[in-house]
Amino acid sequence: MAPLVSTIAIARPPAEVFAYATDPSRFPEWQHDVVKVRLLDDARFSTTRRIRGAERTMSQEITQNQPPRSWAARGIDGPIRPNATITVEPIEDGTRSRVTFTLDFEGHGLGVALVPLVRRQAGSEAPTSYQNLKRLLEGGR
Repeated sequence: MAPLVSTIAIARPPAEVFAYATDPSRFPEWQHDVVKVRLLDDARFSTTRRIRGAERTMSQEITQNQPPRSWAARGIDGPIRPNATITVEPIEDGTRSRVTFTLDFEGHGLGVALVPLVRRQAGSEAPTSYQNLKRLLEGGR
């Protein structure tokens, strides 16, 4: 299956968007399903998410960090492992940003059968998180 791809324009410069959107400690501020994040070291973090009423914790490793342009992380444990990429491009002379989110999932063991369900849920819920990010960065409430 193809990854989930969403693009949004944000009225902030790329460096500001990149710094906020790729900081795992800020994920709970704009991703509604994130309950908490724990930084494990410079390249790894764990995220606890509320999924269908239950809290699930997973670890991810940052695989790419090229400010202010691109960032990627991949899941390193659990039956369902997310792979996420954030790309930030300058638009309108660098006063605005075009942000592209790419999200995919790998199933391991019992997780293989659950990936289609997780993809559907992410496909319907992730756009709300992206709108939250836009609202927060543009100073809205």
